[in-house]
Amino acid sequence: MKIGYARVSTKDQNLDLQIDALQKDGCEKTYTEVMSGTKYDRPQLQEMVANLRKGDIVVVWKLDRLGRSLKHLVELVNLFIQQEVGLRSLHDHIDTTTPQGRLIFNIFASLAEFERDLIQERTTAGLAAARARGRMGGKPKGLSQKNESIACAAETLYKEGKLTVSQIISQLGIARSTFYNYLRHRGVAISSTYTRNK
Repeated sequence: MKIGYARVSTKDQNLDLQIDALQKDGCEKTYTEVMSGTKYDRPQLQEMVANLRKGDIVVVWKLDRLGRSLKHLVELVNLFIQQEVGLRSLHDHIDTTTPQGRLIFNIFASLAEFERDLIQERTTAGLAAARARGRMGGKPKGLSQKNESIACAAETLYKEGKLTVSQIISQLGIARSTFYNYLRHRGVAISSTYTRNK
């Protein structure tokens, strides 16, 4: 059975294009959601996953409609594979029911792991560099030792400029407002034209 999943981020956006494409592809049931892709709690996605059966094929308009991140997407696909459920992306031309599709996703999984390792290395190197400069001595007022380390990592990744703010806060597990508060605690000048905060 083909099962569709369609999502838009805001009520101003329209689901019709996705729904029409999914129905045209033969989806017998379609779950729809109006919610930001970064949200962990997506009730319709969770319900769809809970109702999947062996042999089902999940169909999406694009992969970014399904996973909130590459890591989350890989986790979902691995879960589908374990349940013997396929995944098709109409726009990305990916179908995990084929050997080629599974190969592509194995590549995705490897890239996701590589990205995590790189970020971890950068964070560790940033903390070490900060300690060497004496930046870790004397924690900012109101911060625990753990949060002090996170604040230092936030400063390092921000100054390095290789990750977006969204990627940084996702890796550090903090809110955007907390991220900027940490930068202020560290005395980091925040540019009003900073474009990596998307």
